[in-house]
Amino acid sequence: MIGSLTELRAMYAAPGERAVGKQLAQLDVHCRRFIALSPFCVVASAGTSGGLLDASPRGGAAGFVKVTDDHTLLLPDSGGNNRLDTLENLLADPRIALIFMVPGVDETLRINGTARLRDEPAFTDLFARERQRPKLVIEVHVQEAYLHCAKAFMRSELWQPGTWPARDALPTMGQMIRDQMRTDAVSESEAETLARYRAQLAAERTPAT
Repeated sequence: MIGSLTELRAMYAAPGERAVGKQLAQLDVHCRRFIALSPFCVVASAGTSGGLLDASPRGGAAGFVKVTDDHTLLLPDSGGNNRLDTLENLLADPRIALIFMVPGVDETLRINGTARLRDEPAFTDLFARERQRPKLVIEVHVQEAYLHCAKAFMRSELWQPGTWPARDALPTMGQMIRDQMRTDAVSESEAETLARYRAQLAAERTPAT
């Protein structure tokens, strides 16, 4: 078992100049363009000292995360399961990390920084014409930004439909949750689950003004 940084580093070559030098302290034109094209990101947060970390998927129309300047991102909080894992974590510990993805692109964009939860109209009004006016916006102060190489996505062939498993390789979500909750309740069918999700998404649309 590896127990020290010295042991760990002895197993690997030093990072190359490209891997180190591509890290930026702010967003440049390429980072901005990547975010504008991204409909999906993963948000990592830490929470209270000693607690478990959390990673949460976030999605919307391409560009749902707004860039206001070279050091600031605004991530709207869309409707979810109301566990508030990410938001509670950020109240306790403002550190945040994001990975942005663009469909069909094997590279990703990684962002590290700190966050504040903003509910002022000056922030939520920026999303008034989006799918849903958020209750609050996660304001991210960007401290590190770098493009991550394509090897993980190339190995996984994530964007290649021919590698995707058939949906019936897994039970339906209703069946899995029924088993996890150890209940005898009749589980939703896949069609019922999708219909419920679609109804919830339709209900969250901000009325046109």
